[in-house]
Amino acid sequence: MEMNAPQFRRHLDDERDLLLAALPAALDAKVPTCPEWTGAELARHVALVYLDKVQCMRHGEPANWPPEHPDEAPIDLLRSSYQTLTDEFDQREPESAAYTWYQPDQTVGFWIRRMAHETLIHRVDAELTAGSAVTAIDAGLALDGIDEVLRVFLEFSTAEWPDECGAALAEAFGLTFVVAAGDQAWTLTAAAGGVTVSDGRAADPAAVVAGDPDPVLRWLWRRVGPEVVQLSGDNAALARLSALMRAVTQ
Repeated sequence: MEMNAPQFRRHLDDERDLLLAALPAALDAKVPTCPEWTGAELARHVALVYLDKVQCMRHGEPANWPPEHPDEAPIDLLRSSYQTLTDEFDQREPESAAYTWYQPDQTVGFWIRRMAHETLIHRVDAELTAGSAVTAIDAGLALDGIDEVLRVFLEFSTAEWPDECGAALAEAFGLTFVVAAGDQAWTLTAAAGGVTVSDGRAADPAAVVAGDPDPVLRWLWRRVGPEVVQLSGDNAALARLSALMRAVTQ
């Protein structure tokens, strides 16, 4: 079932709370899923992403990176940036115009959804860094996150910026993959113009990734190993799908 902006806002609040809960024990440790960062740098990154989206909504164009920000400790900066972001959301309607890098959706609603998923993935990073158990992801949010990463990141990015996907895209030409989670499935078809994503399961894919929505989403974002999903098909094809996801996610 398609989620609406108020639902994304509630999930955004929940994920922010989980992120803040995990960060105090993670500040000085290396983030295992983003080893170039410490937990403090992770908190700062999320805070600056929030402020960047505020600038996108206010000015209708991409902002300079990093955006201007207060000289605050990482968790304090995260708190204040989140308040700035949500205040901006409160002043606008989800259907209001806003610059986004995703050409098919130039609305505030895109950023509400995107920030819910951004916060979700990085709270998983923070929990892993803190050494705590990863909080289960709401099934509906996870299913939406799978759809988002496949359509917004994989499909759009490989069509819009194919050179940035390099060998990962070229080596996948002609292959079909299936991603299945819960009662939903997506078919991915790689071609010279990029990867197309369609609903449903292809009859004879080269490789399949399946499982519950939570672990499938985390596998697509490279936040969990292969042991928690079901991988089937050609091993080389699975490696090419992994390479594609690595090329379009961070």
